[in-house]
Amino acid sequence: MSNSLDNIMPKILARALQSLRTRCIMPRVVNGDYGIDAAKKGTTIDVPIPVAVGTTAVAPSNVKVAPTDVTPGVVNISLDNWQQNNPIGLTDNELTQIDEKEHFLPMQLEEAVKALATDVNREIIGHYCGTLRGVYGFISNPTAGVGTILDPFKSGVLDTSGVSAATNAKKVLNQQLCPRSDRRVLLNFNAEAAALDLSAFSDAEKIMSAIVKMEGEVGRKFGMDFIADDDVPDHTAGTAYEASPSKVTVLGVEAVGSVAIGLVDSDAGSETVVQGDILTISGDSQTYVVIGAGPYVLDSASVAVEVGISPALKVATTGAEVVSIKNSHAVNLAFHRDAFAFATRPLLANAVDYSLGSKMISMQDPITGLVLRLEVSRQHKQTVWEFDILWGSALVRAELAMRIAGAV
Repeated sequence: MSNSLDNIMPKILARALQSLRTRCIMPRVVNGDYGIDAAKKGTTIDVPIPVAVGTTAVAPSNVKVAPTDVTPGVVNISLDNWQQNNPIGLTDNELTQIDEKEHFLPMQLEEAVKALATDVNREIIGHYCGTLRGVYGFISNPTAGVGTILDPFKSGVLDTSGVSAATNAKKVLNQQLCPRSDRRVLLNFNAEAAALDLSAFSDAEKIMSAIVKMEGEVGRKFGMDFIADDDVPDHTAGTAYEASPSKVTVLGVEAVGSVAIGLVDSDAGSETVVQGDILTISGDSQTYVVIGAGPYVLDSASVAVEVGISPALKVATTGAEVVSIKNSHAVNLAFHRDAFAFATRPLLANAVDYSLGSKMISMQDPITGLVLRLEVSRQHKQTVWEFDILWGSALVRAELAMRIAGAV
């Protein structure tokens, strides 16, 4: 049995990684270049964040120009996600088929891999909002009534062709100085279906390709790779959202560069602003995301609540500016691969596991970088199979991402 398992385990793991690759979207499209040294849960990885470098006029001299000190920022990725599938048993017949059939993988193992892929996907995308930073770039449908969110890419919604959701997303990324290469757009299935209905996305004569019609995929358009995934999250706005007019205002003077603003609610209705809310301030074209633990409760018309925001305030406030909070929305994303960082490592095996008779093997997928471990252990009258993954991720450069709001 030992020799048999030694032969079968690599086959199961390799086929499981192939299945994981097709289901796990985000690791393929974000930055995952952080090594594969073995690690344990809680290990941290430092991701350097570059800072802007200025220029100076050239002045020939016999004295060398002193280098300018720069201190790149750092975002820590903690490998704090260690997930496994619920243990499953395989019959002798299934083991025989795995050994004999080149592509066979039992359906229960497929489901185990699917569950892990869902966990990884949702954890990465969930960083669109956080306590330290969040995705603040934002566009929504402006013609459906104040505060209403409709799915993007619908003809006659943003413009007569429906493509402004893509062109405006590109504009926002350009304004946020996002590199032009390696851009992706992540859509939920409703947004993808709306895009595929547009001739600008699917008409073979207009796009000079029949691939979209044959494969049903949007593909690369407007300098961005379009991807659909059912793990796109919905953001539920706090109760301080009001369509029109907003009763939330700034109280007091806030300087440019402030990372928090004092807010009040004129009707003192104990309304809430929550992490991940998008807000705008009258007289300021920048969109901001609410950060910090929250929720922030606005229960006074005269006592301000300091609400954390990102990016830092672009236009100083004088007090009484109206603050508009965007409605709940599906968080479709346009982003550069370096906006998010993902790291996965082989797990360090425990000597106790081996002493109890467990067999373990790890393998890395060369496409996604995912490292999957398979453990086989003998229990009472049965053999149990388990997959597990150790990973961590973070939003490291929020300026390289933006939301394309969709209906919830």
